Amino acid sequence: MASAIYPAFKQALLNGSVDLTTAVVRAVLIDTGTYTYSASHDFYNDLSGVVGTESAALTSKTITNGVFDAADVTFSAVTGNTVEAVVLFVDTGNVATDRLICFLDAGTGLPVQPNGGDVNLVWNSSGIFSL
Repeated sequence: MASAIYPAFKQALLNGSVDLTTAVVRAVLIDTGTYTYSASHDFYNDLSGVVGTESAALTSKTITNGVFDAADVTFSAVTGNTVEAVVLFVDTGNVATDRLICFLDAGTGLPVQPNGGDVNLVWNSSGIFSL
């Protein structure tokens, strides 16, 4: 599976119901042996295979020329299955309404086998994703 933006998120952007500059955006580490991307997935409760806990809210978010970017993220003391992907989501405080943004399975450091240490997510220098 190649990295992808969830179609329901694209729809939310187009109808103005999501603003990435003001939304609380977080990341989760994903074991693709348990989760398979589906274009029909729209909310966090569609995910399986989450490894560790969600990240802190992304900081230094920017949108420039259709490219979304943010500061790199560190997941502390991660244990569990091998991580082959990352999913970004808008945190509303309710997994039934936490909108999935994108599925990323390509990038430096993936896959990674958690060993109880930190997992550092370093975004591509050209941004996290573009529209």
